[in-house]
Amino acid sequence: MNHLQELSSIELIQYLQEKKSVALFVYTPMCGTCKLAARMLGIMQEALPAVPLYQININTAPALAEQWQVTSVPALLIFQRNELVARHYAIQSVGFLYDVLKPLA
Repeated sequence: MNHLQELSSIELIQYLQEKKSVALFVYTPMCGTCKLAARMLGIMQEALPAVPLYQININTAPALAEQWQVTSVPALLIFQRNELVARHYAIQSVGFLYDVLKPLA
């Protein structure tokens, strides 16, 4: 079950400025692959509870999507000190997510 905190664009900008690192799951509600990725991220949230993991519906944040050059969903964006440092489009497996998110814990 996916319990990632949904952020608005305004909340997201604030979190990026406040937190050292942020993992952001970018999705659309009608995307089947996004639903599968969200389930895997839910597992990661339980395995790595210290990781600041949030989600945003790309439909509600088109300006941010353009700014960060998000070309498709699902996407996992990694931010360090308010700077986009990694962009992942292929959410292949729970193991892959663990390797990507573990350094943020």
